[in-house]
Amino acid sequence: MRKKIKVLMTAAEVAPFAKAGGLADVVGSLPPALKKEGLDVRIIMPKYGSINEKKFGLKKIKTDIEILSDGHKTRVNVWQSKLPGTSVVVYFIENKKYFGKNEIYYGNNSERFLFFSLASLKVLPILSFQPDIIHCHDYHAAMIIDLLEASKDPFFKYAKTLYTIHNLNYQGKSDIEVLSTANLSKESLKSLSIDARDGDINFMAQAILNADIINTVSKTYAEEITTSFYGKNLDNLLRKRKKDLYGIVNGIDVKFFNPATDKFINQKYSAAALAKKEKNKLFLQKKIGLKVDKSIPMAGLVGRLVWQKGVDLITDKFAGLNCQFVFLGTGHPSYENHLKKLAKKYPKKFSAQITFDIALAQQIYAASDMFLMPSRFEPCGLGQMIAMRYGALPVARATGGLDDTINTKVGFKFNDFTSEAFYYSLQSAVELYAANPEKWKKMQTSAMKKDFSWNASAKEYIKLYKKLS
Repeated sequence: MRKKIKVLMTAAEVAPFAKAGGLADVVGSLPPALKKEGLDVRIIMPKYGSINEKKFGLKKIKTDIEILSDGHKTRVNVWQSKLPGTSVVVYFIENKKYFGKNEIYYGNNSERFLFFSLASLKVLPILSFQPDIIHCHDYHAAMIIDLLEASKDPFFKYAKTLYTIHNLNYQGKSDIEVLSTANLSKESLKSLSIDARDGDINFMAQAILNADIINTVSKTYAEEITTSFYGKNLDNLLRKRKKDLYGIVNGIDVKFFNPATDKFINQKYSAAALAKKEKNKLFLQKKIGLKVDKSIPMAGLVGRLVWQKGVDLITDKFAGLNCQFVFLGTGHPSYENHLKKLAKKYPKKFSAQITFDIALAQQIYAASDMFLMPSRFEPCGLGQMIAMRYGALPVARATGGLDDTINTKVGFKFNDFTSEAFYYSLQSAVELYAANPEKWKKMQTSAMKKDFSWNASAKEYIKLYKKLS
């Protein structure tokens, strides 16, 4: 009988314990799906001051573990819990100096997460968990791979590494001196000495060079990041590792994002009872002050209002479409103000909700006929998958995970990052909505039936683990 593969997930954030973005959702959702497939998968993360020990049932299991860091002895405690509703074990590294505040990201993040990487490896023998594979997420856990490369500890002799890039924008560039936090120097590895020539160390570059296998969160993004346009100055390294680079689309929490059971929406519905969906539009139109009329299509946008997301493509010309727009999110003031100005100028067409509101987000997904994602780049994207689950057809730029998850049976795509290309794509959606209700309903039904659960993604990750084990 084949032995059970033992996997350690390492990440800076894990939902629901501590979350700043989509990384937390992935690391909180993938391990239970892997566990169902028979793997022994555990998670290790920092213990931030904001993590509620009582709520999540944390218990201190190891105390005063001595870590040598930069010539000084420091101590950590290890706490343990489980992902809520699962049997997946989660370890928490406690050290007040590095993780005592409530925030996830602050101060010298490179130093803080390098210490986390060092401590994660030091506590594993004490925890008697010897992983076959250490699965490192984003730059925060990247240097675990260098530490393993430089280690002479027989405990890790057979450990293999998988490095997942969630967003190439955040690479963890740091001063060379930070290496001493993990008892490393630029002479510790050839990759470090080469990296140090330009005066800094790039954590993500180190992982790309040294991981056994690399993956990112969609097949198209895996291709895109090997080009100079998307590669963020790492495309040369990624091209060198192309045979070891894979793309696996993220899943979503299909229990939470389910219009048949969603506690936040006005009217529950399903693909089999799609006519009920329009009550959510009437409810939202009234709530946010738009004309209450079920025949007017509604286009929603929920997300961070930042450069990546392409909201600047939405111009005055869009007010000419027979369509209502509702935007929800916060971000850079320039994009917030752009949407607020449109809403002020065209109050009958645009509503700009510049806030973070989970309930309102769900109500927008349920009310919308179309969902807008005109991204400059999108490693995976979750919004389009959630929208389809709620029967809102995406109008999106054909990039990264958007290209992988949307086809002509369930949505609308445009290629050029221009306002004109986006406008005409949305215009075709608005026209189809009015002219062919039966085709529209068929597309909605197809979208709602797509499988965006973590089960399919977990099977793809297991294939990579098996290549390593």
